[in-house]
Amino acid sequence: MSQRQLGLLHTSATLVPIFEQLCKAKLPNVSVFNLVDDSLIKDVIAHGQLRPQTARRVVQHVAVAEDAGADFIMVTCSSIGSAVETAAGLSTVPVLRVDQPMADHAIAGAQRIGVVATLPTTLQPTADLLRRRAAAAGKTIDLTTRLCDGAFDALMSGNNEKHDELVRSALRELVLDTEIIVLAQASMARVVSTLPADQQRVPILTSPPLAVDYLSTIL
Repeated sequence: MSQRQLGLLHTSATLVPIFEQLCKAKLPNVSVFNLVDDSLIKDVIAHGQLRPQTARRVVQHVAVAEDAGADFIMVTCSSIGSAVETAAGLSTVPVLRVDQPMADHAIAGAQRIGVVATLPTTLQPTADLLRRRAAAAGKTIDLTTRLCDGAFDALMSGNNEKHDELVRSALRELVLDTEIIVLAQASMARVVSTLPADQQRVPILTSPPLAVDYLSTIL
């Protein structure tokens, strides 16, 4: 039996080493290849929404991954999630949006869920996914969202300290009112380890490890 192939579509090259490390550890017998197009997320940010022409390109990239021999495809950007779901309906191999396993994990573990993002274009799709997955599971959830305004710009300008403090501030608020917190972007994950123990009273989830954990159960 030939080795199974996983195709990963990224909107930032910075995500490639993150997923390479996770896949090496958790999917040792799966061959992984990467496609990167950062113009996708740049267009979403510039226009404040996922435009039809950008969604069409996401579908095309997924088709390229399928043609390249992928047995399974995962798209690692939450902001283009709706296009990923469209692509899944057109592909002959399974296609997964990276935040779906995280959403399912959160819904299974809590009713009061907090969502943190540094971009509105990521916050809305993540909150929408949580609501739809909860409805599909027959569960009622209470969502509290926090947009860390200015954090993304700080990160892009190299001011990691400002980015991290804005994210920490949002997390400090949410731990008081929620049972579980979802990070809408993987770039925020490193902030969690800098929180004092009393500010980590609830689970704080990030999508990459949960997504690769999920893939390890089916690949």
